[in-house]
Amino acid sequence: MQNEYEIKKEICDIGKRIYNRNMVAANDGNISVKLSDNEFLCTPTGVSKGFMTPEYICKVDAQGNVIQANGSFKPSSEIKMHMRVYQERPDVRSVVHAHPVYATSFAIAGIPLTQPIMPEAVIALGCVPIAKYGRPSTMEIPDAVSEYVQYFDAVLLENHGALTYSDSLLSAYLKMESVEFYAQLLYQSRLLGGPKEFTPEQVEDLYEIRRQFGMKGRHPANLCPNAREGKPSCHTCGGGCSSKKEASTAASPELVAEITKKILEQLGK
Repeated sequence: MQNEYEIKKEICDIGKRIYNRNMVAANDGNISVKLSDNEFLCTPTGVSKGFMTPEYICKVDAQGNVIQANGSFKPSSEIKMHMRVYQERPDVRSVVHAHPVYATSFAIAGIPLTQPIMPEAVIALGCVPIAKYGRPSTMEIPDAVSEYVQYFDAVLLENHGALTYSDSLLSAYLKMESVEFYAQLLYQSRLLGGPKEFTPEQVEDLYEIRRQFGMKGRHPANLCPNAREGKPSCHTCGGGCSSKKEASTAASPELVAEITKKILEQLGK
């Protein structure tokens, strides 16, 4: 079992990975790990996630109050969002928030990641809905995320970024990688004329594979809010799990152009 110092080192390592993979810029993003019901480690505010060392990491209680912080370091201003996830998902041990370019571009364009285009994404991630926009550092974001936490392990934040969470820090981070890879493939396949999606029967077959694997977490295979209401599953609902119900998974030329513009701007081209 890891001691507290080892967990702090792992947080710093994941921070470097997020930074080096261009999932954050400057001081963006935040990471947290649950130690106990009332003790959590989290990254500090105003610090690049690519340059942290263990003494940067703060410790807070379940209300986000500081238990321990070195020097002038203060907990992430988004700690409320993390605490809401821990409050509603006792199985979660770590939360990662980042601004990966492709996934965030879909969040900005108001397009959820619901198209079934590759087995790994369908089995491991399921759908990635969009939580409605909330002002940073307020309860608006936790309240928006709360709508999806019980059903999904990854959520896009409208005009903001992405949030992933799992039973370990590594798993939460890998989900963030998967979200970004899924978004990039979906974006690029749309530029090529649109992806060939799995049929509902193929999606259900992949869901069954997940069930047989006994994979942890929340997933449409078991908890799809649409399926529970007798509607088509998230992967065939046409974006019905998005907070923007009018959003369609069929990309118009205007939407593709908008996403392209946003990505090129973020890439500095």
